[in-house]
Amino acid sequence: MSAARIIVGMSGGVDSSVAALLLQRQGESIAGLFMQNWDDDAPAKAANAANAGGTTPGPAPAGHCRAEDDRRDALGICGRLGIPFHARNFAREYWAGVFEHFLAEYRAGRTPNPDVLCNREIKFKTFLDEAHALGAEGIATGHYAQVARRDGHWCLLRGADAGKDQSYFLHQLGQQQLAATLFPIGHLPKAQVRRLALEAGLPTAAKKDSTGICFIGERDFREFLGQYLPARPGDIRSVDGTVVGRHAGAWYYTLGQREGLNVGGVRGRAAAPWYVVGKDVHANVLYVDQGADSPWLLSNRLHTEAAHWVSGSPPAGVFTCTAKTRYRQHDQDCEVRVDTDGCLSVAFTVAQRAVTPGQSLVLYRGDECLGGAVIATTDAPLEWKTRPE
Repeated sequence: MSAARIIVGMSGGVDSSVAALLLQRQGESIAGLFMQNWDDDAPAKAANAANAGGTTPGPAPAGHCRAEDDRRDALGICGRLGIPFHARNFAREYWAGVFEHFLAEYRAGRTPNPDVLCNREIKFKTFLDEAHALGAEGIATGHYAQVARRDGHWCLLRGADAGKDQSYFLHQLGQQQLAATLFPIGHLPKAQVRRLALEAGLPTAAKKDSTGICFIGERDFREFLGQYLPARPGDIRSVDGTVVGRHAGAWYYTLGQREGLNVGGVRGRAAAPWYVVGKDVHANVLYVDQGADSPWLLSNRLHTEAAHWVSGSPPAGVFTCTAKTRYRQHDQDCEVRVDTDGCLSVAFTVAQRAVTPGQSLVLYRGDECLGGAVIATTDAPLEWKTRPE
């Protein structure tokens, strides 16, 4: 039997199921491949964590990623469609390409976005390489995004369903990846995807969407992270330096966070919620202020690490566009200056709340995702005080 032309990344969810269904209806030669990207018993995990943080964690509780259930669902969909099924364990590659970076960023006091790295390093690199090894020309996934050819290059476009658009997480893709990638459901709203699955009798039609990071699953985030970055209790201080509580470890928190602070009534202060407005992991101090709109959370400018451009180069040395500093944020008007080292200096028209180093700045012009970069610093009031030396 000849090799399939397209390998569909089958996650066991409704989106990848319908992606495969639509390609088959179009007469495409396809096969499915299930990726296992997290393994609680991955080789050398404990040793790597020990080298990085000085302690050896115990094994994480198994089963939180529902890997076996998802694999079974993916296999069932391929069987129902009558297409070949493959399964690969990419846990070692995920550990080296994504999780080690995830830990290093938290250790440095930043808040990383592992989904961006997973797409770049695993789903559109390791998976694409495996598809080619199986004799396929390209891959397809159930992402809510679109690909188009414009002015001689491949463009990454937003998904038609604004509430599900995943271009933010795909902004690190380049011309080689986009040329070999199909997003069969990118032009559809989620409701129609579920309706198509139901009409086709696919068992994943009503399956709940996965949320959060796979390797954390349903676990408490701080409990999970504590296996690799041990608790370091320290002071919670208001912006004037007054100690108002204690924290379990500054690296467990992120800017704008309200939950988990456990700051009770403070004499002389209003009975209003407290929010993280800064953290100093070197001094192990967490800074807080009251009010979701605290001026200590606002910034007008940011600087990034070297940017990635979907087309291979920036549109200009200085240009205006819209940007997101976090997923699901509404587009924000800004001016972008490309520095000589490839990093970006960005000025926003309106002050931004809780812009967080380690997260991704993603740039857009209309429906096109231009690319993006990891946020390095901002001009938020406490940035200079909490910046690592």
